[in-house]
Amino acid sequence: MAENKWVYSFGDGKAEGTAEMKNLLGGKGANLAEMSNIGLPVPPGFTITTEVCTAFYENDRQYPDGLKEQVEAALEKIGQSVGMNFGEKENPLLVSVRSGARASMPGMMDTVLNLGLNDETVEGLAKRSGDERFAYDSYRRFIQMYCDVVLGVEHYNFEEILEYYKEEQEYDLDTELTADDWKDVITRYKARVDEELGKPFPQDVKEQLWGAIDAVFGSWRNRRADTYRRLHNIPESWGTAVNVQAMVFGNMGDSSATGVAFTRNPATGEKAVYGEFLVNAQGEDVVAGIRTPQSLSKAARIAGGDKKPSMEEEMPAAYGELVAVFRRLEEHYKEMQDVEFTVQEGKLWMLQTRSGKRTAKAALKIAVEMVGEGLIDERMAITRVEPGALDQLLHPTLDPEADREILTKGLPASPGAASGEVVFSSDEAAKLKQDGHDVILVRVETSPEDINGMHSAVGILTSRGGMTSHAAVVARGMGRPCVSGAGALRIDYQAETMTVSGETVKKGDIITIDGGTGEVMKGRVPTLQPELSGDFATLMEWADTHRRMKVRTNAETPTDAKTARKFGAEGIGLCRTEHMFFEANRITHVRQMILAKDEAGRREPLSKILPVQRDDFRQLFEIMHGLPVTIRLLDPPLHEFLPKTDEEIAEVAEDTGMPAADLRRRLMELAEANPMLGHRGCRLGITFPEIYEMQARAIFEGALEAGKKTGEHVIPEIMVPLVAMKAELDFLKARIVAVAEEVSKEHGAEIEYHVGTMIELPRAALMAGEIAETAEFFSFGTNDLTQTTFGISRDDAATFINDYLQKNLIAQDPFVSLDLDGVGELVKIAAERGRKTRDGIKLGICGEHGGDPSSIYFCEEVGLDYVSCSPYRVPIARLAAAQAALARET
Repeated sequence: MAENKWVYSFGDGKAEGTAEMKNLLGGKGANLAEMSNIGLPVPPGFTITTEVCTAFYENDRQYPDGLKEQVEAALEKIGQSVGMNFGEKENPLLVSVRSGARASMPGMMDTVLNLGLNDETVEGLAKRSGDERFAYDSYRRFIQMYCDVVLGVEHYNFEEILEYYKEEQEYDLDTELTADDWKDVITRYKARVDEELGKPFPQDVKEQLWGAIDAVFGSWRNRRADTYRRLHNIPESWGTAVNVQAMVFGNMGDSSATGVAFTRNPATGEKAVYGEFLVNAQGEDVVAGIRTPQSLSKAARIAGGDKKPSMEEEMPAAYGELVAVFRRLEEHYKEMQDVEFTVQEGKLWMLQTRSGKRTAKAALKIAVEMVGEGLIDERMAITRVEPGALDQLLHPTLDPEADREILTKGLPASPGAASGEVVFSSDEAAKLKQDGHDVILVRVETSPEDINGMHSAVGILTSRGGMTSHAAVVARGMGRPCVSGAGALRIDYQAETMTVSGETVKKGDIITIDGGTGEVMKGRVPTLQPELSGDFATLMEWADTHRRMKVRTNAETPTDAKTARKFGAEGIGLCRTEHMFFEANRITHVRQMILAKDEAGRREPLSKILPVQRDDFRQLFEIMHGLPVTIRLLDPPLHEFLPKTDEEIAEVAEDTGMPAADLRRRLMELAEANPMLGHRGCRLGITFPEIYEMQARAIFEGALEAGKKTGEHVIPEIMVPLVAMKAELDFLKARIVAVAEEVSKEHGAEIEYHVGTMIELPRAALMAGEIAETAEFFSFGTNDLTQTTFGISRDDAATFINDYLQKNLIAQDPFVSLDLDGVGELVKIAAERGRKTRDGIKLGICGEHGGDPSSIYFCEEVGLDYVSCSPYRVPIARLAAAQAALARET
């Protein structure tokens, strides 16, 4: 049986691996192999595969058979290539040991440089290089790094010794230390190691090598790597590779240097060399910030007002070679690259290349310009921009140059930044908005009753609730910045104050919130307004030509609808009518309707709500100009519209003429142990059909008015919520049809419309075949479908969902990205059964998942006709839908 191959060599213009082997070799190893294959100057080395990492953890940190022998053979091969031997006194080979996962995780895992130095080989290095100072500088760096990464003797121990020594000798810079100084420092370093560990620094170079390999594999599960993986949805099962490579030295005097660079500007996307370098230094010096790096190009140096010469001026030959390498890398990878390089005594060596991280603005510019340059085509450009990153372009952001005083941090629930006066009540927010004030609404948590205040505020801050809480969902829909779940805040409604870390903020004080980071700041921090550049429009146009699914919006106000149309929405997939009920000019009538003792008592206030609802719908139909509009009939339990505090009860009693005692009794009658699963949705329509009849009439009359005004044929889609049984939909559809016939007769006009339902209960998904006999369309309400499938309230999930994420019980929050195994399976079942009954049934999704890129991929796979999301996520959904369609073609 053939022996497993655990180790792949590269260098000398050839390699055993390729760029396509990223899963096995990790990103760094695959790219080192690829650079070798295309003839770039890469120091020789080898990659230990990600499969070894998996085996390492599966076998109690033991390595698989055959690995040791393969590593030794590959090490010998490096030695032959460079004419040195590992551990040899006179001519020692030194290596670097670096991690390299398949997904880039910059700075998360461990690295060791200059490995192979000991008390004997350092002398050989000094002789070979003819530079004793360089050799002992390299040795002290190795001890410092190896102890920190492998032996657990922290970095500060050595920094302390070095700083104290520099003070003794009256030196300012590390570069002032001579070879003899470094020998003294090394003696002190080794004494500290002995003191900390009770044993000397290891002199056996093979022990050093395996110690470093152990440490790099071990760092795959360190805390920062775990956190990074969780934030970027990188599975732990992927593992990391380990790359062992011959050292090249940027610290061999003034003809040597090290640097990091991007082939284009990662902030703006401009096609210009971008990066920095240091003369007579090693890679960690650039990253650590111990010395101030210099610009690569003369133009960048002048623009930055830097006096020190650029690489272009100081090392023109190496710089020219580097620029040529940039061109070759972009032509080969068809992508902007992030590179690390070293110049050793005038010779350029490439140490790494990878796809460069960039801002959304830069990603758009690079993608569009690379199409113009003929490097990539439109289809490739569409895949190059991360849909979620578009959020950076659609909202105001904090000026990065501005000072900020952070009070606390919560969850980044809705992107954008805003400053305003603190208010603690929705009524106060609405009043101050009318007076021309910018306000931040601060609540423990929000409810539908706060909708008016949320509309009036420039930003929302809550101390409770997660990324899919009411505050988060509604704020995203409105495009308002929101920070939720800021648990350190203590909010006192009575005193109208919030307290955090001993600091008290009163009503009227100015704060700034950043919904992209979750930060809450004291005072006003300047913001920058978004610019939707020509590149944005170009890429969106390309995306629209390649996507199959339509993209609608969740909107119930003219402002939301207009915003969504501006962002390219192709209709409304969810109009939540209950949000309209909270407006000041109708909440009294809504409450009168709820408090009425009989049907006749309910119909009177409903007749007053009818004209304003009709006007609401008319406006939406006009804005959408013939595009589909799906209107959900009243969904939340009635108690949400009623007052809660004694003060509010007294006000409502006065408004309605109902005694406060009767009002309290009615509140008790409506109180439910679990209203999320109680008297809501279609159940309200069955108990009080007159509510849905009024809404149906308002929809039909609004459609007729809008049709006359715009000349467009309006076909409303009426959606019945929370249906579990066909019988419920049959009962309510009969009443909707009767209203349509009445309105048609009264106006002498034909009315075309569709009646469908939300699939948001597991029973509805399973019975979809039967329900489709009555329903003309399905819209998957995945917020509630996720709640009812998991039996978890999304408002409470934030209190424990992080525990599940941290313990790897789930890969992602199911309220943020669709749970494909459970909820997704129900969507598939419902889609299949619905289509079987009603060929061509229209299928959409209108939960928060409609704006989540990974959930949109699933929607494409299932063949849904459209996704619907909040207005500010429409461009994200358009791009994600295009990427999903292209992915299915390949």
